[in-house]
Amino acid sequence: MSITITEKAAKHVNDHLVSRGTGIGLRLGVKTTGCSGLAYVIEFADKVESDDKVFEDNGIKLIISPKSYTYLKGTELDFGKEGLNEGFKFNNPNVKDKCGCGESFNV
Repeated sequence: MSITITEKAAKHVNDHLVSRGTGIGLRLGVKTTGCSGLAYVIEFADKVESDDKVFEDNGIKLIISPKSYTYLKGTELDFGKEGLNEGFKFNNPNVKDKCGCGESFNV
């Protein structure tokens, strides 16, 4: 099952990679934290580790460690604005529950 990124999110990432001047894509992951147990992690990637899973969609490489892939398989990364806030949104089919503040989830 792949990880995908919407055109809107890909444009946002590409703009930042260009202004950053370096990087090969985005590293997506999860960490243990929050009320529900897991939270998303996004950072620019400068290299791919030998055991990473790499997906390319809309011209952006999405790099995921095997451990995080268990929680992220089938996820679509989107980007949008809601009121004064803007940011990435994970459309993750594996999520069973989210905390009230929306910062963490469990599967």
